[in-house]
Amino acid sequence: MRVLENIEPKSVFHFFEDLTEIPRPSWREKAVSDYLVKFANDRGLEVHQDKLYNVIIIKEASEGYEKEEPIILQGHMDMVCEKDPGVTKDMEREGLDLEVDGDTIRAKGTTLGGDDGIAVAYALALLDSKTLRHPRLEFICTVCEEVGMEGAHGIDLSPIKGHILLNMDSEKEGVVLAGCAGGGSARVLLPVRRAPFEGQIVHIHVQGLIGGHSGAEINKGRASSVELEGRILRGLSSVTEIRLIACVNGNKDNAISRDGHLLLSVGNETAALQKLQEIEKAVDAEYSFTDPDIRFTVEDAVNFPSMTDEKAADEKAAPATWVPLTEEDTKQVISLLTDLPQGIQRMDDKIPGMVETSLNWGVASLDSEKLTMRSAVRSSVGTAKDALFEKLRWIAESCGASMDISGEYPAWEWVEKSVLRDKMARIYREMFGKELVIETIHAGVECGLLSEKIAHMDAVSMGPDIMDIHTPRERLSISSVQRMWEYIVRIIETK
Repeated sequence: MRVLENIEPKSVFHFFEDLTEIPRPSWREKAVSDYLVKFANDRGLEVHQDKLYNVIIIKEASEGYEKEEPIILQGHMDMVCEKDPGVTKDMEREGLDLEVDGDTIRAKGTTLGGDDGIAVAYALALLDSKTLRHPRLEFICTVCEEVGMEGAHGIDLSPIKGHILLNMDSEKEGVVLAGCAGGGSARVLLPVRRAPFEGQIVHIHVQGLIGGHSGAEINKGRASSVELEGRILRGLSSVTEIRLIACVNGNKDNAISRDGHLLLSVGNETAALQKLQEIEKAVDAEYSFTDPDIRFTVEDAVNFPSMTDEKAADEKAAPATWVPLTEEDTKQVISLLTDLPQGIQRMDDKIPGMVETSLNWGVASLDSEKLTMRSAVRSSVGTAKDALFEKLRWIAESCGASMDISGEYPAWEWVEKSVLRDKMARIYREMFGKELVIETIHAGVECGLLSEKIAHMDAVSMGPDIMDIHTPRERLSISSVQRMWEYIVRIIETK
């Protein structure tokens, strides 16, 4: 018996559980893409799969709806794959382990992929329904949304006839999105040199951070392990000579880094550990509300996480056996971790409480030959985004590093008049007796890119309650999925 088998709406949760059984990290979507193609072929639906593995599925209008404007359903098939420390699941090859806790569904020790598996499940349930009354439905399901919206960049939308877009990549019931920030990814690379240093090896584990989505939760003031490691290195270097050996921090630029490791050689271990305790005490006080469980632990060097460095793997070398960085390159790494800005850069002048420009260094890892840092940059103002990229490049190059930019996507700009928004607000009021909230967000959704490809697009983004996305605490509300399913059906059936 499957975990979600008896939960209503059964069709939605049937397809959602199917998706959780298919590994689908970004850049590894072929299996789930092929699943979608088979779904369409089994039902005799028109289907298009491109070389990127984007999929478009089309179902013609039911009787009486032939003259209605087609409705585009949209979501993405990839998910952010994060897991708790110590969890051994290979998320590129293994499905998730679901569990139900009251009104919520989660995956044991890992992200759930409700972002954006629930959108795909909704769309498949709509396409599968034999009772739904509907206009022509056009389902666009993209790849690599979580790593720069690469699928939306490259997709050919020539099969699409509609101009009404219902994106279902939002995570708050009762809130419809009608605009979002633009953004892109910055990658900093610093080649490093190594030289012998007589010191004692110390392995510091930064853990207990909350983390979260680098767009939707950047305004919550949560700590970043990347930023904390820069602070630790800077502090230790003030009391003793240090040489960095390796560091591991995060693996997604769009997730606030929750866990990090430092491996270094110190001249005076006693002084270094005393300073570490001082920094931990200060950090505990500063983040007592947002991240109450932060802790710095000193662990055995042999337990330092394995590196992905191919050269080191070929030589069967572990970080604990590496020669430390030179004094100069240690300082360059500390400068990058310290000088590169993190978090909110400017709030929006027009929308109270809205972030205008931010960035998040979600990855900072030092292998045997180079430091790699990756950041998600976001802004609702194009010139501000460009200026921030240039600032990052200036800082990187001043430290001897290079920087490249990838996966840029435009802001989805607010439009004053929307027939779709008005219709959804009226239906929401009728169904739930309260007003629909319409807003813009700092996180990125694909509506901006798709609106560039389809002229005069009337688009919104919506979805059920999903909590703590991009973290292993991610939870999907069952009752919210149920209410939003009924709402979506009503939207589609209402002429």
